[in-house]
Amino acid sequence: QLQLVESGGDLVQPGGSLRLSCAVSGRTLDLYVIAWFRQAPGKEREGVSCISKSGGTTNYADSVKGRFTISRDTAKNTVYLQMNNLKPEDTAVYYCAADSFLYYPDNWCGVGRNDYANWGQGTQVTVSS
Repeated sequence: QLQLVESGGDLVQPGGSLRLSCAVSGRTLDLYVIAWFRQAPGKEREGVSCISKSGGTTNYADSVKGRFTISRDTAKNTVYLQMNNLKPEDTAVYYCAADSFLYYPDNWCGVGRNDYANWGQGTQVTVSS
């Protein structure tokens, strides 16, 4: 059974940085597309970033392009989200998600869909002075 555990959320001032981690257990990363989502109070959940099974393709929401970077460490079976130049509007609970998406090529990932089968419990990121 696949398990996803997020960590790294915190209170940070505008302009600051955080690195979120998503530790994956039960299967290796090359079997799954991994994505980060976020949900702010009163708002719908939105896709932030994703990384393909091959690790060679990454995608980002327009709102975070140039500020956030997704990466992975296959030896640790962990996916990271480096967040720089944080803004108050980045405040949300951040979730990682995984899906095998069997009918897509290994170099595909989609940030505009939320039908991932496996989800973590979330980690709170608050950007405030």
